[in-house]
Order: sequence, then structure tokens, then C-alpha cells
Amino acid sequence: MLHKPSRIPSLCHICRRWPSQPLCAPCVERFAQPTLRCPTCALTLSPATHGTPCKNCAEHPSPLDACVAAVSYTFPWSDCIARFKFQADPSLARALAHLMRHAPWVEPALDKAHLVVPVPLSLARLRERGYNQALELARHLASDKTDTRTLLRSGRSAHQVGASRAARLDHVRDAFWIDPERLANVRHQRIVVVDDVMTTGASMYEAARTLRAAGATHITGLVLARTESRDAQD
Repeated sequence: MLHKPSRIPSLCHICRRWPSQPLCAPCVERFAQPTLRCPTCALTLSPATHGTPCKNCAEHPSPLDACVAAVSYTFPWSDCIARFKFQADPSLARALAHLMRHAPWVEPALDKAHLVVPVPLSLARLRERGYNQALELARHLASDKTDTRTLLRSGRSAHQVGASRAARLDHVRDAFWIDPERLANVRHQRIVVVDDVMTTGASMYEAARTLRAAGATHITGLVLARTESRDAQD
């Protein structure tokens, strides 16, 4: 479990400005400008597409009704996420969630959602890392709607880093399940699924399929960062 972030002035994690919040306003202004993205997988699009789904989503419809990413998984956000994810830096949890909440379309999605569900880790991965970074983001996004008891994960815990798209898809196939006693919490509900990084979409899509099979009527994927290539690594 992460501790609450300190309110003592600190260095900005990007430019090292002091005193500062963990992410200073000039860096957010410089590196987190909104960009046109595919509405159902959040890949960056060219202005000529006018916000229509990308070619892949047009040919292979996404299991998500909508997908939103705050930033691209590039400098400086890849470094910030690595610090948050692998060094358990608690000061970044609130700052990164704040960045997500102020991305276009995020506030309406959270307001309309009945549940905000972080992508769960396996117990083995949770023990290894000590906390679920998706849960920490979800709690700062919408603590009153965050649900960790409905969508559960099986014991398989193969590392995704460096895996190909095919391997990622295989790793998460049938990885999620719904607690039978909580099916009523999903049926006919609008759900936002939260994760830190979306690379191929394998985990997010499998979670969405599981929730859809349980009766969810609308599912939005909400991620902090989206890679710019389906072959990129997180």
C-alpha cells in the first residue's frame, strides 16, 4: 500500500524545479498537450482522420466502447511511470491521477460511471511489487466508485515486459473472472477500467470482454499513457 504523498515542497520529477509539486505546471503544459486519438483504442491519429476509429479498430472492433489516454508513453512520461511503477514513489500517484483526470473526456466518463475498476494484478505479482499501480490511480480518480472485489485475476503472472503482441494476448487469455456474488454489480452498469500503460491493449481488452460477458452495458478504458506502436514495449 502506498503512503499518502507528502505536502512538503519537492522537486519536479521532470525538470527538477524546486520548490514544486511532483509535476510542475510548466512541464505539464509542455509535455501533456491533448492529442487526437482513436476513440476506441487511444492510438494517436492524424488530424485528417477527424477522430474516427483507426484502421485496426475499423477492421477489428475494440471490445471497449471508448478509450482515453492522458499522454503518450514517451519522454518524460515513460520515466515518470517507471519511477511510480517500479520504485513505488508515492508522491507521483496523486500527481499522475490529476494529470489523467484533466485529460479530455475523462471527467464525463468518471461522472457517468457506476464503477471504476483497476486492472487487477495476480497475487504473485502483487506480492512482488507490493501494490497495484492501477489501483492507486483509480483511488485518486474516483475513490467513492473504485471497486477491487468484482473483477479478479487468475494466478498466472507471466511478465509482459518485452513480450510480443501474440505473447501478450496468450498471457492474458482467460486471465480475469467476476466474483459470482458480485455479478449484480456489473449487470447493466457503466464501467471505467483503469490501467497505467496500454501497449497492445491485451490486458485492457480481456478485462473488457470479461465485464461485457457479465452484463456491463458500457465500458471505457482509461489509461495514463498509450504507446504509439502496437509493437512497442512497456
